[in-house]
Amino acid sequence: MKAEPIYATMNEQRYLVDRFWGKLPDGVRLGVVSTVAVTSKGVVVVAQRDGPAVVKFAPDGTYLGAWGDDVADPHGINVDHIDRIILVDRDAHEIQFRDLDGQRLGVLGHRHNPRMQAPFNHPTSAFVARDGECYVADGYGNSAVHRFAVDGTLLSTWGSPGSGPGEFTTPHSVWVDRQDRVLVADRENNRVQIFDRSGVYLTSWGDFYHPMDISEDADGYIYVSDQIPRLSQLDPNGRLVGRCRPVWNIPHGIACGPNGTIYSVEMNPRSLTKLTPITGPSP
Repeated sequence: MKAEPIYATMNEQRYLVDRFWGKLPDGVRLGVVSTVAVTSKGVVVVAQRDGPAVVKFAPDGTYLGAWGDDVADPHGINVDHIDRIILVDRDAHEIQFRDLDGQRLGVLGHRHNPRMQAPFNHPTSAFVARDGECYVADGYGNSAVHRFAVDGTLLSTWGSPGSGPGEFTTPHSVWVDRQDRVLVADRENNRVQIFDRSGVYLTSWGDFYHPMDISEDADGYIYVSDQIPRLSQLDPNGRLVGRCRPVWNIPHGIACGPNGTIYSVEMNPRSLTKLTPITGPSP
């Protein structure tokens, strides 16, 4: 019996939901997947916590291989404007810069040497702005965001444990948006906090239950996944314009791809979901 197609809608845009996207070879399965990112050419890279750290798929879902047996605990993954992979090795307290084939290009942190309220103590997420500065959410052992210069020099650290403005309880994802703001998913405080690039608090967006990840599309819309589970779309002012439930359990990582596609990964069930924008009526 053929399964019924699944659709979702956000901001009047309809999507076809493919909940187990990607063509794995015989004998290969996804591990405990953590986060997902997309290169400028549409290659999808998935961080997983068992097996090779990073799995790659072509835009059509074809399996392109995997790498990263030397990664202790892959938690966060992003791709910068020159298609470097930024991989957060959480329990090794390290941020790694790699090329698409897994070759090391650089590193931040002191491997296996955690530091209290200093880089790093079980970090969660890292993002490189277009000018090359790197921002790290240091969210399991620490309650901080760190800002690094292009050469890796630590420029500043902000945040402390708590629930007030500029305080964090598990900063789980970080993103620098097209308006040059630093967005932080403050997971256990059920909000996204917004800062300027120097760490000055600007505002917070609420109505989330344990926000997990943040992404932004080509039009400047912000996407936030949370543990309802659901995916929320906000305009650049933080106004909710769309919301859907494209996955079964908890969307731990999300990424906006080319042509309006959105990807999401779940740890249970272990799955990679693709949302493809469609036009016209449902079949």
